[in-house]
Amino acid sequence: MSAVMAVPKKKTSKAKRDQRRAHWRRKAGFEAQKALSLGKSILTGRSTFVYPTEKEEEEEE
Repeated sequence: MSAVMAVPKKKTSKAKRDQRRAHWRRKAGFEAQKALSLGKSILTGRSTFVYPTEKEEEEEE
């Protein structure tokens, strides 16, 4: 038995391709925005996000 690879039946249109890429980029943009926002809140000290500090890491060792 030989392994047969799946092949798309028809060519995907440029519009569909562009739509998928735009969606992927939009998702990436939202994630980048969230990361930047989290970073800013940590730097200002107004964050409710729990993260280890240098002192806590030294005490664990």
